[in-house]
Amino acid sequence: MNTDQLEGSWEILKGKIQKQWGRLTNDDLDVIEGNRKEISGRIQQRYGYARERAEREVDTWLNSQ
Repeated sequence: MNTDQLEGSWEILKGKIQKQWGRLTNDDLDVIEGNRKEISGRIQQRYGYARERAEREVDTWLNSQ
């Protein structure tokens, strides 16, 4: 899934993202608004992951969608 698809399908994907990363709040999802870098940044914050791990998880998840 590319960035344009992510942003275009954001309303559908919000629930899936929150299911995958339950520590992300509705406010986080409102701020992210389909921005891939914001997703990994928020995951870094909420889970204490290194940037590389957060990005890898997001990439893996997006490729499975």
